[in-house]
Amino acid sequence: MTEMSKEQMITKAQQIIESEAKAVCALKEQLTEDLAKVIDIIINCKGHVLIAGAGTSWAIAERFAHLLACCGTPALFINAANAIHGGAGSITEKDVIYVISKGGQSSELNKFVHIAKDCGAKIIAHTEKPDSELGQISDAIYHVVAPEEVDPYGMIATGSSLVNAAACDALCILLLELRGYTKEQFGHTHPGGAVGQKLKQEKESM
Repeated sequence: MTEMSKEQMITKAQQIIESEAKAVCALKEQLTEDLAKVIDIIINCKGHVLIAGAGTSWAIAERFAHLLACCGTPALFINAANAIHGGAGSITEKDVIYVISKGGQSSELNKFVHIAKDCGAKIIAHTEKPDSELGQISDAIYHVVAPEEVDPYGMIATGSSLVNAAACDALCILLLELRGYTKEQFGHTHPGGAVGQKLKQEKESM
C-alpha cells in the first residue's frame, strides 16, 4: 500500500484534474466535417435515436440519451445485450442507432448493430477505431480519441469517459440550437425537481 501525506494527495488530485481537463480540451482539434454528417443523420431522424454502449460506455450512452431528450431530440438508451434476445424487434427504419464503443469490436454491440441495419435503421459509430467492424458497418463515424495516459493503466476509463461525454455534449448543444429548442419547450418536459421549480418561478415572475 502506498502512503501519501495530505499535501501529496492534494497535489496528485490537482494533477489528475489538470490531465483530464487537457484531454477534454484537446478534443476540439479532432473535430472534422464528419461531425456535420452525424448531426445531419440525427436531425433528420423520423423515429428515435437509440443509444447503446457497454462497460463505461454504457454510462456515457445513458447520459447522452437523457441529454439529447432534454435538448429536444427524441432519444432513449437501449441495452444491446438484451436487445439481441428479442428487444431489437422494436427498431424501425425510422430510427437511428448511435453506438459508443472505444474499440468497435464488442461482439454483442456489433451483433445488435447488424440486426438494426437489417431493420433499415441508420447507424452512427462513436469510436476510436473507424476501421473496426463497428466502423465498417456504420453510416457515419464520430471519431473520438482520448489520450491513453489520461486513464489509469491506459485502461480504466476515468478521463476518457469525460472526453467522450464532452464529445456528446457538443452534439446535444448543436442539435438544440439547430432545432431552435427553447427554454419553454424544455420546461414543458421537465416540470419536476429543482429545475422544474426554477422554471415555474421564472414563468410566474414574468
